[in-house]
Amino acid sequence: MHAITIPEPGGPEALVWAEVPDPVPGEGEVLVEVAASAVNRADLLQRQGFYDPPPGSSPYPGLECSGRIVALGPSVSGWSVGDEVCALLAGGGYAEKVAVPVGQLLPVPDGVDLVTAAALPEVTCTVWSNVFMIAHLHPSETLLVHGGSSGIGTMAIQLAKAIGAKVAVTAGSKEKLAQCAELGADVLIDYREQDFLEEVRAATGGAGVDVILDIIGAKYLERNVKVLAVNGRLAIIGLQGGVKGEVNLGALLAKRGAITATSLRGRPLGEKAAIVSAVREHVWPLIGAGRVRPVVDRQVPLREAAEGHRVVEGSGHVGKVLLVR
Repeated sequence: MHAITIPEPGGPEALVWAEVPDPVPGEGEVLVEVAASAVNRADLLQRQGFYDPPPGSSPYPGLECSGRIVALGPSVSGWSVGDEVCALLAGGGYAEKVAVPVGQLLPVPDGVDLVTAAALPEVTCTVWSNVFMIAHLHPSETLLVHGGSSGIGTMAIQLAKAIGAKVAVTAGSKEKLAQCAELGADVLIDYREQDFLEEVRAATGGAGVDVILDIIGAKYLERNVKVLAVNGRLAIIGLQGGVKGEVNLGALLAKRGAITATSLRGRPLGEKAAIVSAVREHVWPLIGAGRVRPVVDRQVPLREAAEGHRVVEGSGHVGKVLLVR
């Protein structure tokens, strides 16, 4: 088969379309012929040499895909050759075929075509596990999403609104904020021109927000703690603004606040399977009912993955950038 390889770390030009050995599905795995994958920021880090795949995983980038099952490994039940699926991966999505543990498979949801389904696994699993399984966002609460126009952000807005929560977002332009508003965001903050701490306090009457989904990390840490409501929960899922920050533990203590930091790629198979199962139970019906939808900025041919990386690095997109075979 062919796959996008990374012979040497570097810029987008480091991504090379090359012939590689076909994967073989192992115990409890299926082989998926890939229809599409998607660009995630973790892929950019892997390309740059900063984020190696977990041991035993595919060396090729790509944390999600959609496609059709073409072979079953030993001890697989409940799936058949020909099934249309999408999948959460530890790597290997930028390829013509990928072996997938059955616990990380999802059927293509009703109302979504096979290619577009590639936009769903990583964002739904990340948002559901952090905002709902860990931070336990409730219908009466307020969620603050940093990077509201990203793939993660556009899904977080929709899922929070679907359960009846209020949503505040930060984004870098009026155009991006307008698209967040179309998805249901209530409080719109241009981080280039406004201080989200002041804006959120004004919008909440000084109460703050109950849950924050944060992709920035250190740069926002102090203000994130300040903007938390009493019993607030800060979920850190990205470190675009640095890895080291200082926390006023007294302020956190006074608010009875909590900070969690998670990643998805390196989790054990059982944990991933539990998240995927929860997404299928809770999120897939919302997609099927048309209450939540994947947001796709554009499609790029898989063999031109370098262009997809340039788009994501430029941060001009809204939602997901797909890589299509």
